[in-house]
Amino acid sequence: MAAKWLKNTVFYEIYPQSFNDSNGDGIGDINGITQKLDYIKELGCNAIWLNPCFDSPFKDAGYDVRDYKKVAPRYGTNEDLYKLFEEAHKKDMHVILDLVAGHTSEEHEWFLKSSKEERNEYSDRYIWTDFTFRGANGLHYVSGESERDGSYVLNFFKCQPALNYGFYEVKEPWQMSYHDRAAMETREALKDIMRFWLSHGCDGFRVDMAGSLVKNDDEKQSGTSAVWRDVRRMLEREFPDCAMVSEWSNPPISLRAGYDMDFCLNEVGSGYATLMRDYWNRGKFVYGDKTVEDHSYFKKDAGGNINRFLDQYIDWYEDTKGVGYMCVPTCNHDTVRPSYNLDTTELKLAYSFLFTLPGVPFLYYGDEIGMKYLKLPTKEGGYFRTGSRTPMQWDESENLGFSAAGSDKLYLPVDPDKDAPTVKAQDNDESSLLNTVRRILSLRHKEEDLQADAEFKVLQSEPDSAFVYKRGSLICAVNPSGKAMEFVLPEGIKGEVIYEVGKSGIKDHILNMEGQSFVIIR
Repeated sequence: MAAKWLKNTVFYEIYPQSFNDSNGDGIGDINGITQKLDYIKELGCNAIWLNPCFDSPFKDAGYDVRDYKKVAPRYGTNEDLYKLFEEAHKKDMHVILDLVAGHTSEEHEWFLKSSKEERNEYSDRYIWTDFTFRGANGLHYVSGESERDGSYVLNFFKCQPALNYGFYEVKEPWQMSYHDRAAMETREALKDIMRFWLSHGCDGFRVDMAGSLVKNDDEKQSGTSAVWRDVRRMLEREFPDCAMVSEWSNPPISLRAGYDMDFCLNEVGSGYATLMRDYWNRGKFVYGDKTVEDHSYFKKDAGGNINRFLDQYIDWYEDTKGVGYMCVPTCNHDTVRPSYNLDTTELKLAYSFLFTLPGVPFLYYGDEIGMKYLKLPTKEGGYFRTGSRTPMQWDESENLGFSAAGSDKLYLPVDPDKDAPTVKAQDNDESSLLNTVRRILSLRHKEEDLQADAEFKVLQSEPDSAFVYKRGSLICAVNPSGKAMEFVLPEGIKGEVIYEVGKSGIKDHILNMEGQSFVIIR
């Protein structure tokens, strides 16, 4: 069962280097986040997912960890992070950290010692072949850069050697089973890191590449699941309120592996990928390519079909009900922002839908004001993702309120357009995207039927019709097209409208929806 506090939780994802610079050096920091806790809470988010903030060479924006128990100096100190936990808890908010479990930086002390020719306690902390000129059987690897005679396996970029959690099926003499002592020691080292931060006030972890631990795993990822179930047993004994969300995108597996939550992300074949940006249109990868036809569901009159999402989502929902929660984000640090191809009205409809789904929603910083995706050169391994990691836009002052540093000192440039959206510009405009987000999140917190575990049932999903679904006793309906649509309400529905985007009306027990509208009916 998931941590109880998740039932009425909405997460706000923060890329720390881009959120708020409190000391004027051009890089966001921990104290800058603490300063903005009231804004986050008033927005309707009562929990934070903080992207990696640990010491790192930053070849992959902190996903290459050099020291798991030390805050990167550019963000502040450990004490600053402890203070963030404390201040968040005073406001009944929670904070989870980004845990990179499958690899470290090549500059981590463990790896430096593992690379030595003479055997030591870290020799088997990573995956090495037994000969520099021997590859790793289909796994990515590096040779010729260590004192040690062997090739080491990578988990992602070249700078990220894979930690040794063992192999599910051992096929070579240099491979170890996930039951072997060295693999178990890696597992215990992971628990030690988690204990450290949880004991200082952290409320849980989002785990990067959570399904990547045990190599040569079977189709059900039985080996990696065994590792996480073992971790979960420790958490249940020592930190029962800890919440865990996985970057796995396979809820039937991840939630049974001990996770509270799993993300629905943009992998090939993902139903989520068809909602706001049709990332895999006709089998072609179309990130950032506006020349490819886009049949996203929320794009007006684009021919989208909600069943492309539902066909996967419903199966997962029924399979995992009572086991854990699925999480649908607005976007994240690895994806193009939804404003890239959706206008403000389309975003209002999309967010109204996402924030009324079961499970635990995640809002990426800046999406609440429609921050743009900028075409930028790569920064710290970002490549196409860099354009979604730009500084938060607070007001119309220098650097849009992000930092007092000179523009040449900023981590990334701010949006240069005169119409760059800001919090201040939208704050007092009741029709703004920001206030739409505030209203729907406020309603979610007030109405138990809109929260994580309330019933979800599809009432209508036929093409060329409004999509209508039930959350507990409430009826939600969305019409993203440009033409009017209607729906015959079930018996017993009073027809009280408690939330609305666009225009709709009820007459003779029929819900009439104008184009581009969303409504919640009691």
